[in-house]
Amino acid sequence: MSEICEENIAEQPSLQAAEPTLPKSLIGFLYAGHFLSRWSARMWEFSVALYMISIWPDSLLLTAVYGVVESASIALFGPIIGQWVDRLTYVRVLQLWSFIQNLSFVIAGGTVIALLAYSDLKLTNFMAFSWLIVLTNASGAIGVLSTLAGTILIEREWVVVIAEDQPPGVLTKLNSVIRRIDLVCKLFAPVATGFIISFVSLTASAIALALWNVMSVFLQYWLLSSVYNGIPALSKKERRVAERSASDPEQRAYVSEQTESLLSHGRSGSVDEDNCQKRGIIERVLNLPCVGAWKVYLKQDVLLPGVALSLLYFTVLSFGSLMTAALESEGISAYIIGIARGISATVGITATFTYPILQSHISSIRTGLWSIWYQWFFLVVCVGSIWVTYSVVSAYMLMGGVAASRLGLWMFDLAVIQQMQDEVPASDRCVVGGVQNSLQSAMDLLGYVMGVIVPNTEDFWKLILLSFAVATMAAILYTVHVWRVRKHLFHFEKLYELAPWMVIRSS
Repeated sequence: MSEICEENIAEQPSLQAAEPTLPKSLIGFLYAGHFLSRWSARMWEFSVALYMISIWPDSLLLTAVYGVVESASIALFGPIIGQWVDRLTYVRVLQLWSFIQNLSFVIAGGTVIALLAYSDLKLTNFMAFSWLIVLTNASGAIGVLSTLAGTILIEREWVVVIAEDQPPGVLTKLNSVIRRIDLVCKLFAPVATGFIISFVSLTASAIALALWNVMSVFLQYWLLSSVYNGIPALSKKERRVAERSASDPEQRAYVSEQTESLLSHGRSGSVDEDNCQKRGIIERVLNLPCVGAWKVYLKQDVLLPGVALSLLYFTVLSFGSLMTAALESEGISAYIIGIARGISATVGITATFTYPILQSHISSIRTGLWSIWYQWFFLVVCVGSIWVTYSVVSAYMLMGGVAASRLGLWMFDLAVIQQMQDEVPASDRCVVGGVQNSLQSAMDLLGYVMGVIVPNTEDFWKLILLSFAVATMAAILYTVHVWRVRKHLFHFEKLYELAPWMVIRSS
């Protein structure tokens, strides 16, 4: 008993040491600025599908087109966004992100207002209608891309720099609160928008979206610029841009040497015209920003965790449009689905409180292992719902399994993010973050594609099995990574040591 008390006393200083020594007001500004940005993005994310369905009733065409445009944009330009954030100064990224994101959503809101106000435009002037749709899709995609730049800046760069020279628990706490803010916005932004749509009108929600972005842009910029000016570690990091610019010529020379070596391998010595053309093509390909970003990503030690996290985005086992449509086809009321979605989001928020506790005891890499297999266990319930003959029970099993699995999903997300923050070199963090988001969007896009290939809700069970198979592959990949790093998965000797103590306590 005395030993246990001594252990508790010994743990107290470590817990106190994990408290951040940074100014609380500046950390509050960071959270508030991030909240404003995420709230705008979550408002648009929820509303755009309702706008598109209202603009073209009885068809999911416009909704599907926008989903493809948004996911493809992030998949294609995510690596470039990461490199852009890495090369520009913090202040410049903050300015461009705040201005472009809010302006894009204002334009998107304005075009939606015009489309809703002139509902017969597609019959009277289809050309104007088409251009407004294109402008809506383009501005929405640009807004999401600029949001990605802000996410990389805050989540991948600033929190790491702020936590430098601080106790280890500070980074974990910052990550958890940042993720909690995003999940709270994901839960309550649709609720607020839904109230406006239900009790006022769809047009009023588009006006509210535009006004929110107009009013929040200046406050968001002031809050985050105050954080930058108030925390010296952030301004000191600006020197990395100049240092990296000086090293770029050497990197280009290295690439040219490698290209020359590749082309000259097996040659007798003469350089003919065909080889010169090949060399030019290879040099242009290797110098493409997206290719360079992927080369940086593929050489990281956390490649397998990143790929495992991305695979979890290739799924219909979430409260997205595909699963919602399948549940509605089974006769589940919309309000029941809404309640289940709220419970799912609440479980996800709970993960942001649970993760720091687990991480402090068993490290981020082992927390990730337990989390992904926890998620997999509850996805088995979703698979089991396929063979339940009573449709209502099957639907409730599906919703319950998905909601319960969110605890493991978001803890795994936090575990992978922290591993990337800890193990990816500072010079590569933004680039790796951009590629990671690109890969996740590519998996998300494949989910939409599978919905197009298997559109019948009666065949939704096939998509459930496919999603479960991909989740299993992700869990196995991460388990392989843990084995490679730790050379074991479980501490069986500790279980043996614990067994006698459990017997004594039970007696």
